[in-house]
Amino acid sequence: MSRFPTSTPSTVPLYDLHPPLDDFRAEVLRGLSQPQKALSAKYLYDKRGAELFDAICELDEYYLTRTEIGILQENAAEIAELIGDRALVEFGSGSSQKIRILLDAMPTDAVYVALDISKQHLHESCCELAALYPELEAIAVCADYTQPFHLPDHPALGDRQKIGFFPGSTIGNLEPAEAVDFLRTAAEILEPQGDFLIGVDLKKDKEILEPAYDDAEGVSAEFALNLLTRINRELGADFDLDKFSYRALYNPIGRIEMSIVSLTAQLVHLDGQTIPFLAGETLRTEHSYKYSIEEFQELAIAAGFQPKQVWTDPQNLFSLHYLHATH
Repeated sequence: MSRFPTSTPSTVPLYDLHPPLDDFRAEVLRGLSQPQKALSAKYLYDKRGAELFDAICELDEYYLTRTEIGILQENAAEIAELIGDRALVEFGSGSSQKIRILLDAMPTDAVYVALDISKQHLHESCCELAALYPELEAIAVCADYTQPFHLPDHPALGDRQKIGFFPGSTIGNLEPAEAVDFLRTAAEILEPQGDFLIGVDLKKDKEILEPAYDDAEGVSAEFALNLLTRINRELGADFDLDKFSYRALYNPIGRIEMSIVSLTAQLVHLDGQTIPFLAGETLRTEHSYKYSIEEFQELAIAAGFQPKQVWTDPQNLFSLHYLHATH
């Protein structure tokens, strides 16, 4: 890992704090050895995975992106006033699309830090953003933002106060207790006194939720199965993708559960180990909790934030929360 920016032809510095490959290998082996096989959703986002997720966001069934964009557009001026001249730090920046709505409403000399785990996609998106906003001071940081780390010592940051931006309801990928831990970690990254703007998907009928995560075109399935392709490529495993399928089901406890399903009894080999799969056995790749506004605010309070403002769409599908740091 490097705390110094890599040399690139772009004016956007890239700080590579990405965990080493051995961490990926260890987590995959650990996840595949559990009684309920499971892998962290963060590993879905290699370059191809990030591209597929962008495609998912364009699907008719996937209401989340267009609904959150609508909320941001409707309330951009109010949100920009709350942000003021603080540096914007986006957790899971992806293609840096939603941040543009805020930048359009903010002063031209804003400072923006993009945090993402997919290095190539991160830097390409950040460079594209910088080209669109020439006065913007953009900084790209490749990191696992669910783990504690320090923002780079960049002159544009200095002692400038920061505000976190975490759109897309990615907070739902975490167990509620993990979500509280993440918010606490984010508060430390944003110190001193970093407020937080965060997207949270609201509870709704499974007839809306399940198609959003298992679309008719099969893009969601390709996104999930790409994880096996990545493990084969980067770790030398021998997953046969033709022997796996994908499914997404609503669990009444309040979350969508996404899994890769083994179509037959089979053996997979990785790093000298043999991993058996039973027919019908699942490998959980992701889940997404849905909250009421009150439920999420309780999590925020437990993490040391004070809920200050919340915006929703007319159908109450999605919510955007402004949290004030009390530390």
